[in-house]
Amino acid sequence: MVRMKTVAAVVALSALTAACSGGGSESSETAPSTSEAEAPAAEPEVAAAPADTAPPAADDVSTKDGVEYASLTGDAAAGKMVFAQCRTCHVTDPGVNRTGPSLAGIVGRPAGSVEGFNYTDANKNSGIVWTEEKLFQYLENPQRVIPKTKMIFAGLPDAQKRADVIAYLKNPS
Repeated sequence: MVRMKTVAAVVALSALTAACSGGGSESSETAPSTSEAEAPAAEPEVAAAPADTAPPAADDVSTKDGVEYASLTGDAAAGKMVFAQCRTCHVTDPGVNRTGPSLAGIVGRPAGSVEGFNYTDANKNSGIVWTEEKLFQYLENPQRVIPKTKMIFAGLPDAQKRADVIAYLKNPS
């Protein structure tokens, strides 16, 4: 019975991770091996940046891929399609928190400030204000920008998709 619960927990965690990362189509991670699936389930760890890299400063908006947000024009309709993978955890309705906080009015809002959502200290104390440029950087790799965030999304490596999502978040109606 315990083994069945362990396997079920691993499968559920894998499904949630796949949903947040767009089904793995844009992630370079591989599926766990059979021996990993049979191991006892552990508490999910909070993602952290590698020890040799520090997170960018709150006002630093440089991306790993070198693309600048200003070089792109976002398409809100395309962004709505990309945002579909985010709906597992987020909505754009004000005051509605799910696994992640509501993203209504995110542009211009300080990180960790949605009322009623339980943020990590790393997020609350990041000093970040969600400008379009900072969102662009964050969506590339959330754990790089806010180490120890509980957001498990691997990121959007496609710069145009990031710009499209931001265009949608600016006006989700």
